[in-house]
Amino acid sequence: MIGVAINGYGTIGRRIAYAASKQDDMYVTGIVKNSPDYVTKQASKYFNIYAPDNDKKKEFEASGITVKGTLDDLLSESDIVIDGTPEGNGEKNLKIYKQHGIKAILEGGESKDAVEVSFNSYSNYSKSINKNYVRVVSCNTTALARTLTPLNEKFGINEVNATIMRRATDPNDSKKGPINAIEPSMAYPSHHAGDLKTVMEDINIETTAVKVPTTLMHVHVINLELKSETTKNEIISALSKKRRLILFDGNEKINSTAQIMDYARELSRNRSDLYEIAIWKDSINIYKNKVHYIQAVHQESDVIPENIDAIRAMFGIEQSMSQDKTDASLGIKGVEY
Repeated sequence: MIGVAINGYGTIGRRIAYAASKQDDMYVTGIVKNSPDYVTKQASKYFNIYAPDNDKKKEFEASGITVKGTLDDLLSESDIVIDGTPEGNGEKNLKIYKQHGIKAILEGGESKDAVEVSFNSYSNYSKSINKNYVRVVSCNTTALARTLTPLNEKFGINEVNATIMRRATDPNDSKKGPINAIEPSMAYPSHHAGDLKTVMEDINIETTAVKVPTTLMHVHVINLELKSETTKNEIISALSKKRRLILFDGNEKINSTAQIMDYARELSRNRSDLYEIAIWKDSINIYKNKVHYIQAVHQESDVIPENIDAIRAMFGIEQSMSQDKTDASLGIKGVEY
């Protein structure tokens, strides 16, 4: 059994904790929270709570929350730590993890240079085998790698151009915007292109990003050129073979991200999460070797299966075995709706 510590219990951390608790070969040793808020009080019903340090421990206890120890205590009791702290803190925390001699996973907001390798389960799982420090790439990069990998494996890709319409913030964050505005990124390509190259080294991609006033999902408009001509049915067949992708038929009236998330609620999963990348089947269009499609990304949850697989890869577990266990535990079936 792999003992998994969670440092940071926000949007991603809490979901990784849940997913790890569902595995038959790992368990959650505890979580580190920075403040005794409503999230901490709920989490204490399921997990051991640890504070960053002794001063914070007193603050927790004064609020009536039992604290088992500090971050240092948790690291000494665990085999690996997942860093779900706010962007930019993971690299700083890595120094602490190295002092404790514990394996660590950072999330996509951290620098690729801070770790040994970046990770995506479909595109480069084997490169993280037995590694000590790994970064799971961002929600957008995960989504791009998920759909581009099977197409690259089947047909070969010459080049990709993707427009990424990013949600402004997550549903629980009331501090960020924009509100009633669309905010384009002036960087070209956007950082997503470079990030994808950390897990698909030979991909030729350019990306543009636009921030839109919604909290539900990201949307990607993807245009690519294959190395050979193909048909729409062949594209659908290649994508349908991957469980972590789901194709929606327009006849079923799923025409927006709101309806996709409503569909996710009907799955009765934890937090109504959609781990799969959603592709509108009617958006798939082919002209010779040119392919166009549109996909939607539940930014709160699509990286969760990747984190669980990354844990197993770092302990030498083979790719297909890990993916099978992860998908089964999270209810991922890869069915066409």
